[in-house]
Amino acid sequence: MEIELAGSYRAKWGEGPIWWSGMLYYVDIESHRVICFDPAGGEERLLEVGERVGAVVPRSRGGLVFVGDTGFHLLDEETGEQKPIVDPEPDKDDNRFNDGKCSPDGRLFAGTISLVKKEGDAALYELNPELGVREVFGGVTNSNGMAWSPDGKRVYYIDTPRREIWGFDYNSATGEWSNREVVVDTKHHDTSPDGMAMDAEGKVWVAFCHGGCVARFDVETGEELQRIDLPCVETTACTWGGENLDELYVTTGIHKSIVEEDAGRLFVIKGLGVKGMPANPFAG
Repeated sequence: MEIELAGSYRAKWGEGPIWWSGMLYYVDIESHRVICFDPAGGEERLLEVGERVGAVVPRSRGGLVFVGDTGFHLLDEETGEQKPIVDPEPDKDDNRFNDGKCSPDGRLFAGTISLVKKEGDAALYELNPELGVREVFGGVTNSNGMAWSPDGKRVYYIDTPRREIWGFDYNSATGEWSNREVVVDTKHHDTSPDGMAMDAEGKVWVAFCHGGCVARFDVETGEELQRIDLPCVETTACTWGGENLDELYVTTGIHKSIVEEDAGRLFVIKGLGVKGMPANPFAG
């Protein structure tokens, strides 16, 4: 196994990596940017979006969708032009959108975070391909990692302060999440579970914010199978990339007081002997 730096960009708070068409996309929340990284050529293009941005996903018809301070937006990757879609929480100034992922059937699910840590004041939303929005469920505080099982019938989710992973049955015909259960308890880490990725064997990989690591869990037994320490305490999210989807990319952020040489950099972990699941684009 090898841990390497990828690219040269240093984010204030990197998040939401996603691999699509040979490119690695991710966001710098506090710098209001979407980063488009080409590992083959090393090019990094920065798209300024003018607000804190929690996640970005590709569209099947081209372009991107991002979520941020003011809800859902379309984004032209070539010109940087953006078009607002909808803001489901226009009256909540202390909330912003955080992590988001697309389901195998092309719906975009993204959740909000209470920046003042008001318990239960955030929610998870669905943006459907017709650009309609609905609340999937509320009562969360920091909506974070999501991942679908290889067969698409289960979805896993993290509300960070609870320090556990929830599992749901997923209905691809309706987009409904049902039969919630706790499948993994992460409290033994004493840090915050953040972004999450699924591998082809049906195991989840979780980045631990303030914990400087990524860990692999069995969602059937709740067992931690593997832990990889990184030289940066703020490990925020992970995704599978590379030609064979066998490289794990990890975003990081800069700690408020700890000085670290590689804080905020993008890492790639090679030689894990595991492959990931491909990303799902937004169908709208």
